[in-house]
Amino acid sequence: MNNGDITFHTRKWVRPEDLNANGTLFGGSLLRWIDEEAAIYAIVQLGNGMAVTKYMSEINFVSSAQQGDLIEMGLTATHFGRTSLTMRAEVRNMFTRQSILTIEKIVFVNLGVDGLPAPHGYTEITYDRDRVPSQHLDRMPPPQH
Repeated sequence: MNNGDITFHTRKWVRPEDLNANGTLFGGSLLRWIDEEAAIYAIVQLGNGMAVTKYMSEINFVSSAQQGDLIEMGLTATHFGRTSLTMRAEVRNMFTRQSILTIEKIVFVNLGVDGLPAPHGYTEITYDRDRVPSQHLDRMPPPQH
């Protein structure tokens, strides 16, 4: 994967509770971190706190991480659909830059107040915070009929 277009924002420290029986980073912990990071990315790009994971393609575990390693996660939008956002992810060792995991396709769907897919109106990545929702949907007043 060419990571030239991916920005690595989030870093994690591999701690004892993140390890599997082999003493390396547990894949489930890593996938939880990636899904959370992707959700935050989708919320910022779509300007909506109600974006949900729809699909993850093949997950390629390239190498592992050990206790004490610092890893960094990167995402980039690859396609804006009418109600969805597709992105690509990579996780790498912060010091060696060695790839740990790649996911070519993660799809999030933008939801409306009714919980159904809703058009978001965006076609390109933002690097500003202009789309960050000012509040989460569950804290918003109910819609007026």
